[in-house]
Amino acid sequence: MGLIVRNVRLVSRSRRVVTPLSPDVSGLPLGLRRRALAAVDLRDVSWRRRATPALLAILAVSIADVSTGKERYLAPLMTVVPSIAALTLSAVGVLAVCTLGLGALIGLNRYDQVTAVHDQRFLFGSMITYALLTLFSALVADVRMRRAAAFAAVSSVADAAQRALLRQPDSEVGPLRLAVRYASAADEARIGGDLYAVLETPHGTRAVVGDVRGKGLEAVQTAAVVLGAFREAAYDEAALRGVAGRIEASVERHAPDGEFTTALFAEFRHPGAVELLHYGHVPPLRVAHDGAVTVLEAPDPWVPLGLGGLAPGQPQSWDQPFGTDDVMVLCTDGVVEARHHATGEFYPLEERAGHLVAGSGGSVAELDSAVARLYGDLLEHTGGELGDDALLLLVGRAA
Repeated sequence: MGLIVRNVRLVSRSRRVVTPLSPDVSGLPLGLRRRALAAVDLRDVSWRRRATPALLAILAVSIADVSTGKERYLAPLMTVVPSIAALTLSAVGVLAVCTLGLGALIGLNRYDQVTAVHDQRFLFGSMITYALLTLFSALVADVRMRRAAAFAAVSSVADAAQRALLRQPDSEVGPLRLAVRYASAADEARIGGDLYAVLETPHGTRAVVGDVRGKGLEAVQTAAVVLGAFREAAYDEAALRGVAGRIEASVERHAPDGEFTTALFAEFRHPGAVELLHYGHVPPLRVAHDGAVTVLEAPDPWVPLGLGGLAPGQPQSWDQPFGTDDVMVLCTDGVVEARHHATGEFYPLEERAGHLVAGSGGSVAELDSAVARLYGDLLEHTGGELGDDALLLLVGRAA
């Protein structure tokens, strides 16, 4: 069975398309996302700051022309102003700043004494060029602002879809304390193929963490199928294997052909223990209060959801100790397969999690600080970019 899982993972990796993580996806801090959006449409920046580059260009051209004397005619360099203004200002702002630049251009022409009859053709050409560049730059600025507005609208729709698909669980669910960090690798989107859910049910507190093969809309569709089936089956099925069986059937019926999902199920029913069920996913870590890390490997890992027909028999769950001083680290392969920005080495989660997470299960605030430290360490390892969807979920247990 382990050989089947390894082969499936190998096929999955070979078919993935890795794209750089956009700086405005959900995993980054809110401040960074706002700055990224400001870099696109600059609506969060004051008009004075947006106009500064163009105003400095006007000032620089004026100083250069005056300082070189009347023997050097540098006033036509003012034609750079419309292009610079188009990068930061709206169409109205471009016209306003360029009008100021036109006044400076006229003043420089008089200073350089190029208004004589024999210079009229040259002067006429430079003025017409400046006017045409101003109008064209205003058009470019208008197109840029329209595209920025469309991008903001798409982002808001993606946010709504993300909230509907990955409903953020409360920081406390049943006896559990939770802290999560999620980042999508899809450009300019918050939605990805990683999924998670934690529910308080009549059969205990149940959790699922999964990773859909691939990215894009098909991955989102499969993630929606898995989460929808889990939210129904978790309340109905008495056994954790029954929950996974219901999800397996839903994936086979509704997911796109060829799609599969690695998943890890956990059930916290009895104090001091957790029941785990493994479907080809990254094994979780248990971090003790003293920082000792235990990898909770499955005795017999099963194939991912959607590939049950390849393996005869039934998956078996197993129990592991999980006390109030422990913290469980669940993640997706976007974390453990994140490469170092210089050496290309995979992120050593087992080595880093101990000292970053140890002793943080005592409160929600401590747990949230721990997941922030761990996620920050992951970004430092990769140089600030992730090549795949990444999910970190820390679970602590109240006394």
